[in-house]
Amino acid sequence: MVATFVVVPQWQGSGSSRAMRLIDGADAIRGDLPAAATRVVAVPMEAGEPLDSGVSRFASLLAVRSAQRSALAEVDGPAITIGGDCGVEFGAVEHALDRFGTDTALIWFDAHPDLNTPESSPSGAFHGMVLRALLGDGADGLALSPELALPPRRVVLVGTRAADEPEDAFLAEAGVARLSPGDVADPESAAAAVVAAVRASGATRIYVHVDLDVLDPGEMAGIGYPEPFGLTVPTLVSAITALRADFELVGAGITEFAPSSPDDVSRDMGAILRIISALTR
Repeated sequence: MVATFVVVPQWQGSGSSRAMRLIDGADAIRGDLPAAATRVVAVPMEAGEPLDSGVSRFASLLAVRSAQRSALAEVDGPAITIGGDCGVEFGAVEHALDRFGTDTALIWFDAHPDLNTPESSPSGAFHGMVLRALLGDGADGLALSPELALPPRRVVLVGTRAADEPEDAFLAEAGVARLSPGDVADPESAAAAVVAAVRASGATRIYVHVDLDVLDPGEMAGIGYPEPFGLTVPTLVSAITALRADFELVGAGITEFAPSSPDDVSRDMGAILRIISALTR
């Protein structure tokens, strides 16, 4: 697949006190991407005001969404979005659904479901609300319209293992497919399980989201919210490869790389490049 990379070093959606490390993470990944196929979205340095939205730094998030959509509008085929925090997936998935159609399943490889709303979020951080916003629930300007909003049956959570109580309640009611780390414990079972889940959704196209914290902390050092008992890199790569063999990829995102040192970058970049290769080869 000929891929265009759109680098969005957004940090304003993160709830971490070390959120600006996400800029370093995005820049580190960009350094290993082909320059001719890479575009960078300018992210404001200021935090941004909440504007009574219930979303921290809301004004800056709106500005990034607008700039990101403008950059994506110039991309002919599928784009690989490089974050930044998980909030960059709002503009990326919105673009993919608008460009390629709503017959798309969203595979959410993430330790966290990101299904809070401004009312339920304990932090106000948008990276914990972005999937719910893609389902159409959220603040005006950062929630998909009814015409584009994903139905819960088109979402597959993979490797999710740390949810807030309101998120668990929503999952129980909405019927979102959820594959725990135990369901995808090795490359073979992961490949079969994710393909079966997408087939059950009825979709023919896929968007693949990878928050690097889906991986076990032993596999990835430069993450802000590590959770134990995550996926291995071979398991994640096998699942992505199987998905790409059976479904049309309309976009993907890699998010939440927050290295604390050059040593983190050196240790983690090989795994990140393996994930990028699985998404693009």
